[in-house]
Amino acid sequence: VPLEPLDLEEFLMSQLHSGDSALMQELGDFPDDDLQVEKVDRECRTVCHSVPEDGCHIWILFSLFICSHPCLSAPLPQVKSPSLAALSDDCGRTLTSSDFNLRCLTPDPRVEGLLSFSGHEELDRLNEEARQRNRHPELFALCPMADEVFEIDIEPLFATMALYDLKEKKKISENFYCDLNNDLARAAIFSITYPSPDIYLVIKLEKVLQQGEITACADPYMTLRECDSAKIKDKLDKLRGQAETFCYRLGRYRMPFAWAMVNVMEVISTAAASMDMPDSDSLKGGTVRKIHDLYTSFDIRTVHFCQEGDRLSDEDLLKFLADFKKTSRIKTIPGSIKLDMSPIHDTPQACLSTELIPLVPVAEKNVRPVKEVLEFPSSEVYVPVVHLSCRNLLYIYPQRLNFVNRLTSARNISIKIQFMSGEDPTSSMPVIFGKSSGPEFVKEVYTSVTYHNKQVSPDFYEEVKIALPARLTEKHHLLFTFYHISCQHKQNQSGSCENLIGYSWLPMQHNDRLQAGQFCLPIVLDRLPTNYSLHLPEVKHKLPPQGHPVKWMESHKGLFDLEIQAVSSVHTQDNHLERFFTLCHALEGGATFPLRVGDEKIPENKLEHELKLSIISLSSSSLDPLVSFLHLVLDKLFTLIMQPMLIAGQTANLAQIAFESVVSIVNSLHNSQELSRDQQGRNSLLATYLYWMFLLFFNLLFSQQFHEELALQMVVSTGVCRENSYKYAWFFFELLVKSMAQHVSQLDKQHVPRRSRFSDRFKDDITTIVSVVTAEIGTILVKQQKVEQAEKVNISLAFFLYDLLSLMDRGFVFQLVKNYSKSVSMPTLITMRLEFLRILCSHEHYLNLSIFFSSPASAPASPCPSISSQSSGSCSFQEQQRFLALFELSHDFKQQHYLTGLLLTELSAALDMESEGAKVQRKAINAVYSLLCSHDLDQRCMKPEIRAKMAALYLPLVGIIIDSTNYLDFTGTVHTHSQILDDLENVPPINQSVAMAIAGNPFNTLGRNVLQGKSVATLPADTSRNLLVCFLWVMKNAERSLIQRWTVDMPPSQLQKLLELLTICISCFEYRGKQSTDKVSAQALQKSQQAKMQLEEALLKGAGARGEMMKRVGDNRRWRKDLTQWRQTNDRQDKTKAELDQEALISGNLATESNLIVLNLLETIVQAVPLADCKDSVVGGVLKVLLHSLTCNQSTTFLCHTFSTLRALVVKFGDLLFEEEAEQCADLCQKVLQYCSSPVDENRSEACATLYLIMRYSYSNASNFSRVKMQVTMSLASLVGKSSDFQEEHLRRSLRTILAYAEEDTEMQNTQLPSQVNELLKNLNSILSDTVKMREFQEDPEMLMDLMYRIAKGYQTSPDLRLTWLQNMAEKHNNRKCYTESAMCLVHAAALVAEYLSMLEDHKYLPVGSVTFQNISPNVLEESAVSDDILSPDEDGVCSGRYFTESGLVGLLEQAAELFSSGGLYEAVNEVYKIIVPILEAHRDFRKLGLTHNKLQKAFDNIIQKGNKRMFGTYFRVAFYGSTFGDLDEREFIYKEPAITHLPEISHRLENFYSQCFGDDTLVMIKDSSPVDRARLNPNKAYIQITYVEPYFDDYEMKDRMTNFEKNFNLRRFMYTTPFTKSGRPRGELNEQYKRKTILTTMHAFPYVKTRINVIQKEEFDLTPIEVAIEDMQKKTRELAVATHREQPDAKMLQMVLQGSVGATVNQGPLEVAQVFLNEIPADPKLFRHHNKLRLCFKEFIMRCGEAVEKNKHLITSDQKEYQSELKKNYNRLRESLRPMLERKIPELYKPIIRPRLENR
Repeated sequence: VPLEPLDLEEFLMSQLHSGDSALMQELGDFPDDDLQVEKVDRECRTVCHSVPEDGCHIWILFSLFICSHPCLSAPLPQVKSPSLAALSDDCGRTLTSSDFNLRCLTPDPRVEGLLSFSGHEELDRLNEEARQRNRHPELFALCPMADEVFEIDIEPLFATMALYDLKEKKKISENFYCDLNNDLARAAIFSITYPSPDIYLVIKLEKVLQQGEITACADPYMTLRECDSAKIKDKLDKLRGQAETFCYRLGRYRMPFAWAMVNVMEVISTAAASMDMPDSDSLKGGTVRKIHDLYTSFDIRTVHFCQEGDRLSDEDLLKFLADFKKTSRIKTIPGSIKLDMSPIHDTPQACLSTELIPLVPVAEKNVRPVKEVLEFPSSEVYVPVVHLSCRNLLYIYPQRLNFVNRLTSARNISIKIQFMSGEDPTSSMPVIFGKSSGPEFVKEVYTSVTYHNKQVSPDFYEEVKIALPARLTEKHHLLFTFYHISCQHKQNQSGSCENLIGYSWLPMQHNDRLQAGQFCLPIVLDRLPTNYSLHLPEVKHKLPPQGHPVKWMESHKGLFDLEIQAVSSVHTQDNHLERFFTLCHALEGGATFPLRVGDEKIPENKLEHELKLSIISLSSSSLDPLVSFLHLVLDKLFTLIMQPMLIAGQTANLAQIAFESVVSIVNSLHNSQELSRDQQGRNSLLATYLYWMFLLFFNLLFSQQFHEELALQMVVSTGVCRENSYKYAWFFFELLVKSMAQHVSQLDKQHVPRRSRFSDRFKDDITTIVSVVTAEIGTILVKQQKVEQAEKVNISLAFFLYDLLSLMDRGFVFQLVKNYSKSVSMPTLITMRLEFLRILCSHEHYLNLSIFFSSPASAPASPCPSISSQSSGSCSFQEQQRFLALFELSHDFKQQHYLTGLLLTELSAALDMESEGAKVQRKAINAVYSLLCSHDLDQRCMKPEIRAKMAALYLPLVGIIIDSTNYLDFTGTVHTHSQILDDLENVPPINQSVAMAIAGNPFNTLGRNVLQGKSVATLPADTSRNLLVCFLWVMKNAERSLIQRWTVDMPPSQLQKLLELLTICISCFEYRGKQSTDKVSAQALQKSQQAKMQLEEALLKGAGARGEMMKRVGDNRRWRKDLTQWRQTNDRQDKTKAELDQEALISGNLATESNLIVLNLLETIVQAVPLADCKDSVVGGVLKVLLHSLTCNQSTTFLCHTFSTLRALVVKFGDLLFEEEAEQCADLCQKVLQYCSSPVDENRSEACATLYLIMRYSYSNASNFSRVKMQVTMSLASLVGKSSDFQEEHLRRSLRTILAYAEEDTEMQNTQLPSQVNELLKNLNSILSDTVKMREFQEDPEMLMDLMYRIAKGYQTSPDLRLTWLQNMAEKHNNRKCYTESAMCLVHAAALVAEYLSMLEDHKYLPVGSVTFQNISPNVLEESAVSDDILSPDEDGVCSGRYFTESGLVGLLEQAAELFSSGGLYEAVNEVYKIIVPILEAHRDFRKLGLTHNKLQKAFDNIIQKGNKRMFGTYFRVAFYGSTFGDLDEREFIYKEPAITHLPEISHRLENFYSQCFGDDTLVMIKDSSPVDRARLNPNKAYIQITYVEPYFDDYEMKDRMTNFEKNFNLRRFMYTTPFTKSGRPRGELNEQYKRKTILTTMHAFPYVKTRINVIQKEEFDLTPIEVAIEDMQKKTRELAVATHREQPDAKMLQMVLQGSVGATVNQGPLEVAQVFLNEIPADPKLFRHHNKLRLCFKEFIMRCGEAVEKNKHLITSDQKEYQSELKKNYNRLRESLRPMLERKIPELYKPIIRPRLENR
């Protein structure tokens, strides 16, 4: 049910007597005289109005009526970007680690007054004052010709220029006359409404008439050359003399000489192409000039063509142009005219209209004038001429004389043309426009003469322009006098050279209409007949009888062809319009009866009937004259509507038929495709009429008012008239409003209250009209599905009610709004309602209409002493609920603040839309955004108390925005949830799900989508941003006590939402930096191909008739709506670097201002925290927001105030922070320490002061200095381990500054604080030193990990720091895809956690310290180095991190299991989960148990599927020799490389790296594995020896290492072999080949937390040749056994092994080995056992060969039988060859061990 609005008039009357009346008057609330109608003359282009001199009253004054309020006469401000001077350029910051004493550094300046405050209140006051300095009051304002002289050599020349359209075969401009002999007007402005590639500028040259044909006169110009001037000087002098003679005698006559033409479009194309390539300067500078600056002028050097006397007409000219496009065989005259073409954007100075009236602006000094040339468009241009200027021009075009029968008089003919007001010769009127070098107006003009024209019918090409008198009479006529001109002076001839041929004339009017068109006139000889001007010359019999007979040439035959064109705003030249105006004139008493209309006479009793017929026939008029005289037609029709007419003594009511005619005309204009419309589809002509022309002449004799009659006609209209009147309701609404405004201006408003201004009947009519239009909107939208049309009608209705609020009873208008809302209440029509309210709320008195002055600007007085000390029960529950209701959209609010309530209701509904709501939400939010923007920039509302009242009006908006937090989208503008977790925890190796499990949601203010179960944000980023700006504006301007009270009474859940919203605001308005100008420049260069089109637009459309019309109408805004605040532009041109810099500066200031608003609100929340309430959660939430602000890019200004707020938090709630918010305190230390490394001095100084205050307070008040010390140390370790661009010099300086604070703090000098701070800073400094070393080895991953390992090892007594560095190492390994080592780092971290958990808690399900982890790796036992007698985990802040919990332990192990799985060590996954499962079972976490067992199953499946196919690491021994290596000299390492890494790969990698470090000439790679003799090495070189090694196991170990995994896990011993001979060669014969085995033992077992481990033990032993042979044969035998007994036999592998064993061609094969070592029994008894062992090896070998041959027999295919038989033969041969040697035994080896005892005989 629609809400009943407040009776505004009654409320205002009661409020005027209240205490707020002074404030209301100050705010411009409606004064007594609230409407003023002013008549403003329309800006005139000319210096003076173009009004006829004879005072004819046919012209209408132009006026604009503006509704305004005197107290608000200042215009509303436009949104402008602040100037550079007003902004502070501190909107950017950069975040940024050398080993020396800190005291050598100079500390930064200390923050003044760090500890000099007396109490918390003073501290808050000082911070508040600092924050309010240099703030931007308006938040929304941040959201940002050279002339060339033609040298005349012989004679004067005269030029005529005009435009021709070859395609349309038409001349499209009047002539422009340009004398090339002086400096008079030689500049003109041409207009082209319809551009075409076939438009030519034609220049015709004339000269003074002289004897001779055109060709002969042009001959000197074609034959004489400047280089021959010395030879023909006499000839030139003669020619000049002749020219002087002819000028003296025939100076008034001209002859055609030459012509030239320029294709306008070709010139544009050429110029555009030449501009495509930028010059070198513009490329270097990177600047892009705008299009109209690029093409300022062009030099066009034309070619002149000689005129032909028999081809002078425009038809001939157009044929010339057409032929010239095909061939250019025309006789030319050398020479050129330089023309400068440039587009005209504004009217230049010293410009003359086509009527030669000076235009504005007037030239300050005497400069050469520029003339506007009238366009004759090739197609119709529908522009009303009445309202632009008074134009009454006549153009005469003499064309041809037909003198076929008068050969003697057909040569040298000139026509004198005169405009006569009577028949007397002196009646010639000076109304003919002169040419450039003559007077402005002349009485007569002569056509040019073609000397001895070959044709008997001479052609003429002149254009004679005449300014018609305003009133034409029957005596006005054109007189043509024909002369033969004698060029040759004869001795007996009189002085005159003119010989009269005859006359002709043309009356200007026929049947009271101006004559125009084509005529063929007869010629009268000798003299003119009497009263000739009263008759048409064509009608011979109508001439009156003469005293003497009239002689006609060729018997009154038409001989003279001419054309007459009229361009007139006086003469309609349309029968229907002429008839209508004539009858209206008679009706007004301006005629006598019977009335003559054309050939018809109308008596007075038929006048009404004829007038009705003429009104009906208006719609039959052609569009061109109807448009031209539209304003006069409408004025007459509106007069007939308003005033009943007296005809023949009786009253005639023509209102209905006149209204129907108006509706028909409006419909015709809107339906015409040729007429322009604005964005709302409104006809521009009608809009112009309303804006400038509509004026009511009040007549007190008529009681009927126009607005009442118009409303009545709209209500009673029927049929098509009714439908169209509401379809185009905007026009009639504007008529109503403007007539109502004029009516109100006539009232005595002191005695006529607003409610009585209009009659009840009129109000009923308005109600009916609004209801019908509202119903029409629904019909168009729902039934006809015409959305666009419905929107236009809806906007028209909104603007109508907008205006009624200024004219009528506001309560009545609110009832209309209520009726509208009721009719369009369907949810699908929300877009209509929003647009409707958007317009209504743009009213200049919207604030007063919403009764904003009655909203509470401050909180009611609290019954308690102070807000900060009151408890929740000290105020009544009802009072609390009443106060919270101020921030809700309650029933009372919507009734009292009616318009605001409607708008906010629609906003709330739009935000709740789920499907297809994006467009609606954008419209709703933009409506509120624009409204607040207008308030923010309104000069009337600058006072703080007024702004507080305004902000209080929008308190429910805050509640709506808080409830809509889930809909906000700030992707791309903020850190993601995982990034923030990352940033706060600094544990990148942990994935986000595990991190959430470890620590919960540490920053759940941004995890709202997860918490709410919603994953889709419905609002786009820009719309969300606009909504947040609205929220910030209210928060900035609202009274602080009001916000304090609100936050006190707010439920905790709502307060958390508010803090979440503030976090979003910080992220949304984060400063993003400057946009790259390179991108802009590239875009501009890409547009160079469009230069032609843009230039055409500039040249051709800028000043055409259509363009002129659009220029007059302006931007087609409805009358008086130019002050509305709802104008937005989307035009974004290419921006220069300066513009981008300005935008970036404004963006930075917006970021600063928005963040300061958030900071103010946070301070307000903190100061309003009651002491007895849950302040811990409030302070913690505020601290989260502040910490988040420090993660974003912030300005120095904001950071200064933020650090002040943080220091205040530490002072006031330090114990709470250090005890309850330990995790956030750690985050605080990290953020502050991060800013201590800032390169910006101010930021560093503030951060140092804050960090010292944290240390001081933790020592003196909270007794938690050990914890803070640990957190700072951990923060630094994390900071230097993370940042790649970290610069330690800034941090060292900050450490020195903190030391200075400790030394200068007099109060703490007698405590242990200075020494403890000094100790802490020394520790931090050492961390920096290690960091510098780490940076030097960024490209050496092994060395880098060694350094990180050393640092972590150094923190053996600091579990938190060791854990941090182990995690850093895990991240580095993870980045290199060393997943196993990354997992080992986390296993060590988990063992560390388990070690300390076992000290704190004695649970059976927990691991018993690090011992439990030794099944994963024996290396983990090193984590048990710390015992509880060294450090206690429950004291001194040790092990306070979030990982030292059971969930933290599980998280670390789960992540390790994932990494083991990624590394393919599935067996290790099982060992990890053996530790996790008991913990999960103890916690009854069956969901995780299910997931765990699922992961175990996958691991076991992988073991089964992949089996022995898994590839593990490859190992190499790397030894370094040379002092160049420093600490690495003579050290050996085992490097673990990825599987299947070949020796050349690692060799190449290390060679490349160390070559870059030491140089190619220094590094030497040792190619063999022989022992290195250090004495033989060059001390200036660096040597690297790389050897492939294999894991080595003793025989007893092999019993336990059954699988491939077990043989590649927990490896500490490796072996490599080196072949040698006694002679020193590495290789020799079998009997002299020795082999050295080297066994290396590493410090730790692989895999470990590093990929290289030191070698701590080396064992070597040599094998004799026979031992080498035994080892080789055992190896071959094993290979045969493996290949034979595979579960899935591989024939190819088996055959390869067989081929190497029994093949006949094997060098040093088994047979040769046997022959060398078994052929003879060795002489040395020590070798007996080796001999026997080798013999047994061969026996087993030959057995395995037999098995393999038999196995191969079953595997071969049919085509391998021959191969099998060959193998069998080779096997038999080998066996037979070996048999003697294998059967030979050494007797000594088989003697009995116990000798038989001899019996005693």
